[in-house]
Amino acid sequence: MKKLLLVNGPNLNLLGTREPEIYGTSTLSDVEELSVAAAAEQGWQMQAVHSNHEGVLIDAIHASRYECQGIVINPGGLTHTSVVLRDALTGVGLPFAEVHISDVSAREEFRRFSYLADVARVRVSGEGIAGYATAVRRLIALIA
Repeated sequence: MKKLLLVNGPNLNLLGTREPEIYGTSTLSDVEELSVAAAAEQGWQMQAVHSNHEGVLIDAIHASRYECQGIVINPGGLTHTSVVLRDALTGVGLPFAEVHISDVSAREEFRRFSYLADVARVRVSGEGIAGYATAVRRLIALIA
């Protein structure tokens, strides 16, 4: 069965309590369940990883090249700061979707830049956690 890796970066473990006026009240578990269900609808599996540590995320991305066909990632604040995360994603050669719960283009100036934007096959922003399902479906449609 085909598989996607779901990567959630720093501070996403605080979903549900962190700035609910921006991120809503859904939790990281809700995000993972929604993503797994969206993948399963298409006959795909989903493996989820979250970490507040950049190296853990990079190791998971590296390992995914042997068992996954694509990656769905919400890099959190690493979106705006991490060249090494970009290098990991481009280095494994898997198509990936960049997803953000809030509309980053309508927020603070520093959030409008993404190191991943020009290499992501799919970008979804501002749909709340439903954006994860959108990203999963759009990525699978590109790969399948």
